[in-house]
Amino acid sequence: MALWGFPTGVFIGHSICVVSSLLFGNGSFYPAHPNLIALLGNEVNAVAVQTLLCGIIGSVFSMSSLIWRKENWSIFRQTAVYFLITALTMLPIAYFTHWMEHSFRGFLVYTGIFVFLFVAFWLIFYLAYKKRLAQINRALNNKN
Repeated sequence: MALWGFPTGVFIGHSICVVSSLLFGNGSFYPAHPNLIALLGNEVNAVAVQTLLCGIIGSVFSMSSLIWRKENWSIFRQTAVYFLITALTMLPIAYFTHWMEHSFRGFLVYTGIFVFLFVAFWLIFYLAYKKRLAQINRALNNKN
């Protein structure tokens, strides 16, 4: 799972760079935040480190998804553990790469966006699985 998550994380990270450059780049491509480039000395170092970190994020999200297979855990426990693992990975990396403003406000805004997206995706998947389970139950009941 981690091996599949790494390239997925790299792809998503690069896609975000492309989309944000299209939206805010005024015709220029910004592969990394200028502060990260300054911190690491040049663009190549910044992009290499950011690529590695995006891969790590993808691997962590991929491996953490195994939590949803813990059938003896409550949905609350699964969600809480998954959230903690992913948040404790994302937030330090986002801070280091300057994806968030280096202030308390920046931390709150980034964390708020993370929580909002987490809840939105959780609800989408929960409702989709609930619907699928209802379909399976109906099919099983029709066979009896």
